[in-house]
Amino acid sequence: MKIGVYAGSFDPITKGHEDIIRRAANLTDKLIIGILNSASKNYWFDLKERGELIKKVIGNLDNVEIMSFEGLLVDFMRKNNANIVFRGLRAVSDYEYELQMALGNSVLSGGELETVFLPASRENLYLSSSLVREVALNKGNLEHFVNKKIVEDISRKVDEMIKEGK
Repeated sequence: MKIGVYAGSFDPITKGHEDIIRRAANLTDKLIIGILNSASKNYWFDLKERGELIKKVIGNLDNVEIMSFEGLLVDFMRKNNANIVFRGLRAVSDYEYELQMALGNSVLSGGELETVFLPASRENLYLSSSLVREVALNKGNLEHFVNKKIVEDISRKVDEMIKEGK
């Protein structure tokens, strides 16, 4: 059984993430979406909220499971018997970073993990969660960047943050 992992913070999930998830799911028997939870990062959405947003966006893909993890991706993958890491690439600069990570993961796993790079679709080349957050803070149209099913959730989060003075 081919088990793959697509990991990220997904804060929030973008159309680019959604595209990679759907494509990676077609290449594996099971795809685990690994939501990174790092104590050193400040997230807009907490872990539970990020999982709920992903569920709204991906709907009912039969072979996709959503899980969270802390620590090394290699350890998370071992625990879940996964041996394929999926990474999306937007630009050459992504490739340089992702290649370093892939080589590091390969060393840490004793060569057991394979990294598959999926190039971003043309319409998603510029997308990032940080861009989505910037547009949201400035009350821009989010439908270009995220699935329409979660636009209201993001707008509500911005309103909460403004109300709390964050």
